[in-house]
Amino acid sequence: MYILGNIMIGLGNVLDILLSVYMWIVIVGALISWVNPDPYNPIVRFLRAATYPLFSWLRRRIPLAFGGIDLSPIIVIAAIVFLRYALARTIIETGYRLKGGV
Repeated sequence: MYILGNIMIGLGNVLDILLSVYMWIVIVGALISWVNPDPYNPIVRFLRAATYPLFSWLRRRIPLAFGGIDLSPIIVIAAIVFLRYALARTIIETGYRLKGGV
């Protein structure tokens, strides 16, 4: 059980880091959308490629434009924060319990 606990702790930490990185990608992508960036810039292309599919999926399901402001990044950030606290920390805490620690 000690090895399984370490694996779960590692998976939980990796998930937490990946969610944190994606949250920052969403934040930077939302900030960049407020200006008129060069669409051929590689950073802008990466940010759009990383965020647009999820934003467009949300926009199709729920109309998130309110007063001309797109609220889909806020919904995505809230979901990421929820997943970090509910999923990643639960995996980490379960790993510590499997190791025998508290």
